[in-house]
Order: sequence, then C-alpha cells, then structure tokens
Amino acid sequence: MASPELQAALDAVRAAAEVIQGYYRRNLSIRIKADKSPVTEADVRAEQVIQEVLQARFPGYGFYGEEGGQHAMDAESIWIVDPIDGTKSFVRETPFFSTQIALLRAGELVLGVSNASAYGERAWAERGQGAFLDGTPLRVSAIGALTEAFISVGNLKSLATSGADWARFGALAARVSRLRGYGDFLHYHLPARGALDAVLESDINILDIAALTVIVREAGGTVSELTGGDIGLTSATILATNGALHAPLLEAMRQ
Repeated sequence: MASPELQAALDAVRAAAEVIQGYYRRNLSIRIKADKSPVTEADVRAEQVIQEVLQARFPGYGFYGEEGGQHAMDAESIWIVDPIDGTKSFVRETPFFSTQIALLRAGELVLGVSNASAYGERAWAERGQGAFLDGTPLRVSAIGALTEAFISVGNLKSLATSGADWARFGALAARVSRLRGYGDFLHYHLPARGALDAVLESDINILDIAALTVIVREAGGTVSELTGGDIGLTSATILATNGALHAPLLEAMRQ
C-alpha cells in the first residue's frame, strides 16, 4: 500500500507524462541555459504540473526543481524534482529520458520515483518498503568479484581531465567483465533489478540521482559518492552498486 507521499509522487509523474508525451517528437523550441544544458517547454510545463500536484497535497513541503529553482529549502521535507532527466535525449527523440521525483526528509532521501514514459518503465521505492518496477519487486545481483562484474559508466568528463582519477578508472576498466554506458535512468534501473552490477558517474547533480539513489538502496544496493561520502544536495559523483562490489570499487578508485 503506497503512502500518501508515494501516491502523490506517482500521480505527479503520471500527470507529467501526459504533458511530456504531448511534446515528444515534435518540433520543439529549445533554450540553452547558463550551464549550457538545453531546456524545452516540455521541461517547464512538466515541472509546473508536478509542483501543482505535490504542493496541493503537501503545502508545507519545500520544493527543489530543475527549472523552477529552490523554495522553502528550510522545510523538514523537500521534494527534489527533475521533470525531464535526459533533456538532450528527449530533444534528439530517443527514449532515454525520465521524470525523477525524490523526497528528502531531515537530510535523508526517503522516497524515489523514476518514470521513463517513452521507454515504458516506472520504478519507485520508499525507505524500508522495498523497490518496484511496474509493480514487480526489485533485487540487486549477488556478483561479488570484479572480474565477473558488469559496470555502466557515464559523464566521465571530470575523470578524464583529472589525471590520477582517469588512470585509476583505466586500471579498473581492465579488470571488470563488461563495461558499458547505458546512461540516465536506465543504468540505475538495471542494477536495481540485478541486470547490471554497478554504476559509476561524475559531473552529476542531485536532481539527476536523488530518486534513483532510493530505488537502488531499497533494492538491496549501496550508493555513495566516488569518495565514499554520502549522497547529498551538493553531490557531484556517484557509485551505485549491488553492495557486494561497493568496497572493491571504492578501493580501486582510490589506489
């Protein structure tokens, strides 16, 4: 039975999906933001719809949106929303984008919903209640050896320009079984259901990973920054694993 907060998030992503699919594969006007990322009318309108649903049911909660900024960030409970995570994919008319809604309570991520409307997947989780993909319970893999591990990587720009970190990553890549780059929501849905063993990313934003962090953790996995620190509002890197591989991967990136 979904909690009122989870039900609100699920209803919000459904409402956003109607907006997003109405714009998908249309001739969109695109604006480039100060950080050089694209934004479309679909991003803005989808976030407005999400905010309307969430604030109508929980008016005292804070809201941190990709397009609308931060509001009431001193509230105990804060919604973290990326209306279209993967706008570049959306613009290029590929289905690798999703709507992400997470709930941060007293500094802890406690709820996450990831809805990939064009891809046809919806994942969700609440702390202590498990993770689900379209209603089916999720569970991470039991792979414990790097030589057997399937790893997905993304946004490696900062590692590529960092010298030592890039060399460490190169050494790690030579040790694992398979190295891929599925990207965006997909390479978090995959480890949550045991089809992939770890995800490593740099140059990310909490808006991109907050909901996915909850989903992977509730599926039995472990999530941290590449330094081993906990995921928070200022996190810029992430390591999401099946748990068994977390310590070996952290060690490999530190050596």
